[in-house]
Amino acid sequence: MKKLIALLTIAGIMTFGLNSIVLAQDAAQSAQTTVGMQSDDAAQTTFHETIKEKFIEGGPEFMGIVLLTLIFGLAIAIERIIYLTLSATNTKKLLAEIDGALKSGGIEKAKDICRETRGPVASIFYQGLLRYDQGVDEVEKSIVAYGSVITGRLESGVSWISLFIALAPMLGFMGTVIGMIQAFDDIAAAGDISPQIVATGIKVALLTTVFGLIVAMILQIFYNYIISKIDSLVNDMEDTSISFMDMINKYAKK
Repeated sequence: MKKLIALLTIAGIMTFGLNSIVLAQDAAQSAQTTVGMQSDDAAQTTFHETIKEKFIEGGPEFMGIVLLTLIFGLAIAIERIIYLTLSATNTKKLLAEIDGALKSGGIEKAKDICRETRGPVASIFYQGLLRYDQGVDEVEKSIVAYGSVITGRLESGVSWISLFIALAPMLGFMGTVIGMIQAFDDIAAAGDISPQIVATGIKVALLTTVFGLIVAMILQIFYNYIISKIDSLVNDMEDTSISFMDMINKYAKK
């Protein structure tokens, strides 16, 4: 289910991105045919149209790659957010239900409660209850071991977001270097240092840098939110596991 959601998200974002590129190309061609328009008409250009126009001016080679880092980074971030949101559990209610189940129906009824409850906390408790016959110590070991597995699942894919955060500005800086090289090549070919000659190369250099930094900042916001969400879930799991073990110890002493 998670992979399906991720694929659908990627497909939707890529479709939107490609559509934006096509629209941007149309806007750029249209802008070239309307160079002689009055300044008041130019002032009516929307922010979205300006972004698309600057994207095309920055050059498809590096701007397209930077856009791909944004697309894939957002796809992973959205998938993680959905997964983490679905992983949240009302732990107080779950503990109360398990406590009542232990008092009224024993371990088997507590297992049923955990099976019917969604989320990693219930899964951890279920793994512990499966080993109750082996002793309370084995229950605790199982909870610790399976908790580490669940934590790894929660953090899955987060490293890719951090990779895209680092990659986007580096690609922008690479575009800057190539743009400056292009500007110096134009100067050498013309034998003159005039603003008109170097303007194109410098514009490419600045635009790729700006877009790379924007992409990194957007993904950084999502990354920090995901990390805080993971920390909250892990802390909740640890606190709840302590209360769960107290219940098991009390039940075992009866």
